[in-house]
Amino acid sequence: MDTQSMDARTQEFLDYVQAGGQVETGDWMPDEYRAKLVKFIEMHGNSELMGVLPERDWILRAPTLQRKLALTAKIQDEVGHAQLIYRVVEDLGKPRSASLDDLVSGKAKFHNVFHYPTKTWGDVGVIAWLVDAAAIVSQKALLKCSYAPYARIMKKICWEESFHILHGRDVILAMVTGSREQFALVQEAVDRWWEPLMHFHGNPIPAEEDPMFIWRIKSQANEDARQEFLDGYVPQIRELGLEIPDKALAKDEETGIWSYTEPDWEKLRAVVTGHGPASEERLSFRRLSREDVAWVERVVLAEAA
Repeated sequence: MDTQSMDARTQEFLDYVQAGGQVETGDWMPDEYRAKLVKFIEMHGNSELMGVLPERDWILRAPTLQRKLALTAKIQDEVGHAQLIYRVVEDLGKPRSASLDDLVSGKAKFHNVFHYPTKTWGDVGVIAWLVDAAAIVSQKALLKCSYAPYARIMKKICWEESFHILHGRDVILAMVTGSREQFALVQEAVDRWWEPLMHFHGNPIPAEEDPMFIWRIKSQANEDARQEFLDGYVPQIRELGLEIPDKALAKDEETGIWSYTEPDWEKLRAVVTGHGPASEERLSFRRLSREDVAWVERVVLAEAA
């Protein structure tokens, strides 16, 4: 961002948010800031909505009634989060219908981890435990977002996500302390999901070059988020006797920094632009479900008119 060419009002706004100030819906904001907000928050909403699909397939295949109920409740939470987030986007000027249109057309993005298939019940545990853990690292940083309405709804979302992690850990604990076959399912899932987890927080762009950080839409650099995730969860993974499929993964005890095998960032770019292994399947499902319920929207809007 070239701060030299900013007009005085925009510079004043930038100084305000960088100093910790928060913005309400009716406040003046630069067009660039509004556009960045819409793009960032919309992707979050899309991710909450698309994030139910990897787990939805396992409700009827969950091993016990308790697991079915827990998974159903988790999915209901995620859909609720999407609705809250889309409401924030609407206040910024983009209708929910437009966000959904852009999602199903492939124009708008959703998070990389939701472009992958779930092959076993082990995947369900890994998603709820580790994928949601990676998400909550980023989401807690959004509690300090410069856009106040978004920061406020993140309190509810973070609170509910913390329960999802406990649900996931409980699933994993049951499996790693079960049969050898169950342990193997978890290990195989960790092996497959490790690369998407390392991609999760994005490429290590310096904070001062990240517009989302500059505008204080997010308050944490990508690499700082990844380091926080590794710091919190690598010890937990190893504590359960699971192996991490990266021989280079190690923590420098002096600096506290984790080193790791550099992920393929081109692969991340391909996945989030709709070229992941389950991208088209997930988008096709959303298109069909959108068409199936379109009549409800028409009826409700007609009655409201």
